[in-house]
Amino acid sequence: MTPITEVEGRSLALSNLDKVLYAATGTTKGEVLHYYARTAAPLLAHLAGRPVSFLRYPDGPGGQLFFTKNPPPGTPDWVEVVEVPRKSADSGRQVVVAGLPTLMWAANLVVEFHTHQWRTDAPGLADRLLLDLDPGAPATVVECCAVARWLRGRLGADGLEAYVKTSGAKGLHVLVPLVRTPSETVSAYARTLAVEAEQAMPELVVHRMGRALRPGKVFVDFSQNAAAKTTAAPYTLRARQEPTVSTPVTWDEVADCAEAGDAGRLVFRLGDIPDRLERYGDLLSPLLDPASGRPLPAAATS
Repeated sequence: MTPITEVEGRSLALSNLDKVLYAATGTTKGEVLHYYARTAAPLLAHLAGRPVSFLRYPDGPGGQLFFTKNPPPGTPDWVEVVEVPRKSADSGRQVVVAGLPTLMWAANLVVEFHTHQWRTDAPGLADRLLLDLDPGAPATVVECCAVARWLRGRLGADGLEAYVKTSGAKGLHVLVPLVRTPSETVSAYARTLAVEAEQAMPELVVHRMGRALRPGKVFVDFSQNAAAKTTAAPYTLRARQEPTVSTPVTWDEVADCAEAGDAGRLVFRLGDIPDRLERYGDLLSPLLDPASGRPLPAAATS
């Protein structure tokens, strides 16, 4: 019998709690739901006001994976759904995770949470820049750390403060809080940074997506700033072999990983996150404060 749980006045049917989702670690669906309940405060803060896309993996990462922007079939009528501009149509509908009941309902579907770089009250006006550093084997997150540190310095030269998290997969995400700026302007500036990074470190960086260009290098993906794109949210679990989490990290941790040449230093699983939150708090909290946002340099917006 599927247990019914009351979450802030909403009744949720949480199913298959003993089902093993991550075979490599024996992690069950119940443990996944427990993780999301424990990390709800920072995760909800980063999801607030942003339409989400879901990467669903109901049978674990070894089963079928499917990506959806539309509200899943059976979405409760109390879940917030908003109209979102789409390239292929005038608009589409996406879920907004507005509180703990919605978070636990979505987690019960077994999903990765992906968000836009803008909020529902200003579609297409980004309040952050994101650079996705994706290593091509044999490169690892170690090489991403070197690129992230260069980008931090370059952004700093433009008066912008950079923050960083693991993708939870292979690489890193470098994020910058902005005053609201058209997504196309942010994308153009991000592309300039990617090109400059390749020029500064041609042996290490590539700014084009072609697979043939990427072995042993770090692809600086600037395209995540496009208004239509979504990226893995902070604290989301990923559909990987193990229950890894997209985890905010300190720049000291990035430096230590680069200097030690040890990719394992930046791998965090669901059991690691509560202690990190207790030790550091939310390292990406400046992204949530509008006062932290800075404008792009004048040359980028002219």
